[in-house]
Amino acid sequence: MVTTHNLGFPRIGAKRELKFGLERYWKGESSRDELKALGAQLRARHWDQQKGLDLAPVGDFAFYDQVLDMSFTLGNLPARVQGFHGDKLDNYFRVARGRSAAGAEEHAACCGGVAAGEMTKWFDTNYHYIVPEFTADTQFNLDFSRLSGQLREAQALGVKVKPVIIGPLTYLWLGKAKDDSDKLALLPRLMAVYRALLSHLNAVGVEWVQIDEPILVTELEPAWREAFASAYEGFEVRSVKLLLATYFGQLKENLDLACSLPVDGLHIDAINARDEVARAAQKLPAQSVLSVGAINGRNIWKTDLNAALEWLAPLAQQLGERLWIAPSCSLLHVPVDLASEAKLDAEIRSWLAFALQKLDELQVLAAALNGRRDQVADALAANAAAIAARRNSPRVNNPAVKAAIARIDAALGKRQHAYAERAPKQSAILNLPAYPTTTIGSFPQTADIRHARSEHKAGRLDDAGYQVAMRREIERSVREQEALGLDVLVHGEAERNDMVEYFGEQLNGYAFSQFGWVQSYGSRCVKPPILFGDISRPQAMTVAWITYAQSLTNKPMKGMLTGPVTILNWSFVRDDQPRSVSCYQLALAIREEVLDLEKAGVRVIQIDEAALREGLPLRRAQWGEYLRWAVESFRIAANGVQDETQIHTHMCYSEFNDIIASIADMDADVITIETSRSDMELLDAFDNFRYPNEIGPGVYDIHSPNIPTQEHIVALMQKAAERVPAGRLWVNPDCGLKTRQWAEVIPALTNMVAAAKVLRSQAQ
Repeated sequence: MVTTHNLGFPRIGAKRELKFGLERYWKGESSRDELKALGAQLRARHWDQQKGLDLAPVGDFAFYDQVLDMSFTLGNLPARVQGFHGDKLDNYFRVARGRSAAGAEEHAACCGGVAAGEMTKWFDTNYHYIVPEFTADTQFNLDFSRLSGQLREAQALGVKVKPVIIGPLTYLWLGKAKDDSDKLALLPRLMAVYRALLSHLNAVGVEWVQIDEPILVTELEPAWREAFASAYEGFEVRSVKLLLATYFGQLKENLDLACSLPVDGLHIDAINARDEVARAAQKLPAQSVLSVGAINGRNIWKTDLNAALEWLAPLAQQLGERLWIAPSCSLLHVPVDLASEAKLDAEIRSWLAFALQKLDELQVLAAALNGRRDQVADALAANAAAIAARRNSPRVNNPAVKAAIARIDAALGKRQHAYAERAPKQSAILNLPAYPTTTIGSFPQTADIRHARSEHKAGRLDDAGYQVAMRREIERSVREQEALGLDVLVHGEAERNDMVEYFGEQLNGYAFSQFGWVQSYGSRCVKPPILFGDISRPQAMTVAWITYAQSLTNKPMKGMLTGPVTILNWSFVRDDQPRSVSCYQLALAIREEVLDLEKAGVRVIQIDEAALREGLPLRRAQWGEYLRWAVESFRIAANGVQDETQIHTHMCYSEFNDIIASIADMDADVITIETSRSDMELLDAFDNFRYPNEIGPGVYDIHSPNIPTQEHIVALMQKAAERVPAGRLWVNPDCGLKTRQWAEVIPALTNMVAAAKVLRSQAQ
């Protein structure tokens, strides 16, 4: 019999219960016990929704981040929080966001506000994790309480459990040494704790443990490959069975290594590494399980179940009970339940599967493979009809868009002149001081904004009333910025629900869910639009809002757009054509908007590409092709303007040092980029690379409620000026201010503007 299991389940709740519970707790509006009770309630519900599986995950639930959970399980806490002697959940939130709940700061003198942990992207997804921190002296100490508590809950509910942990090599690889030490030197200490963890799991009746090592789909240096062999030899004496889970890519040269490790099973992502499944079946020891990720855990399209059965059936015959099937990766990356989507276009809805529907698909595959194909014949027929309907739908393909793509040539992505010639023209028009100040685009989404949007969506506020409400908020943002003394203003994006969804709603080829939320980090959830067909822009999307904002001030007003690569990477993208083609379609649509803004007199236009690095293939050998079409797409969108128009772009919370040359190739006049949490680490790239244009290294960590001091900002900018000429530096936050409160934003920006004045005085 084929075994079914799941690698992880969405933790936020179908109605984002976790998000709202966290935010209530952080504001001091609910107690710690209430938050913990909510977590238990969500876990119980999610296990119940997975009760058809042979094995369900335990330990995949996190109050903020799964990597941070693993750091606490391993006892690896930054030194700056180790002196706290209160509840560990509050210490956990201090590492995550710099502080815990408003009512939990009894020990404010030691831990009322600390530096939040650095945050970056989980491989090539939009999920963010808190980066583990190491030094040569790092010690690890097992804290089994989180896992043991969740195991007790699951076992009490009769759940057939499979604990999920991040493997030791992946954990080390994800972290950063805060000194010059070698992370791998910590492996012997770390392995002692992992062995103790497995012993504890055995003691509480666990049979199988899922140990995630996704770094096996990357190009590993020899030392890391050798470390796998030595580390896993340490697991040979154990009483629990290990399922080694890989996902997000192909194993390639690591396939033999993965198959040779002393574990009891191997999971392969068959969406990305289908051709490796048969090879793994041949190479694995005769008693080992092969888990096949046959359902896409990262996109929302229905699986072609009949096609999947064609290649799974021979494998099931070959392996028998050694074959397990699952989604390709954790379902963390997809929404919870399609059944909630009553307003979604019926035809498009029939093409989709969210987390619960993917588990249903898994059950259909298992029934068919286990000799009960007749019992699922109707489900297979319905699936085949949906797959065919999508393939043949006239709504998917637009000949005019395809013709426009065919006309793209190299000239479309080139500015009229190089930056050195453009910059003086822009300077003459904008007349900015040294160290000009700006923000990234959004200002707080207040209760009034959310209420107006909700009323408008419900039909209780007409279009005219909504326009008045949004203009009032835009005016507030402009007046606040003028009072602060910022140099280049933004309109605040009051009218935007999300930086991607807002644009998708105005483009042909997109559909939208009501409840299709996925977690990005902590309480931050996004609702990716569904890119199902060819993209075109029927009308201007932002011009009226930006020109209204410009009419309120004599200072330069930035036009704010989301770039084609970010719209692509933060959407659920059609899988019936190359991603590059969809990106070029988006680039042409954004280009039209850029040119309309310029015609309207907007002289500064920011095109955010926050997700540029996120789409980077996990293997360096494949970077070139992706960067070629990603950078070209940005240039197509941005570079049709006159020399006098200043183009900005923004990137956040990723490792950019190794692609800095490609970022320079984008040829934006100004790039703003996150550097505050990583203490200007990005600027290390400029030791060996002379960045040609202007740059604003983010100096205000907007993902923490902590308010940066003037002195801290000055110090960060002085670090920047050691590597980038002061005349090409901007001063700005590291991301948009949508998630913050005005009470935090005003003092933080006051300090930022004051810091810029100090820097100017020092430069004279």
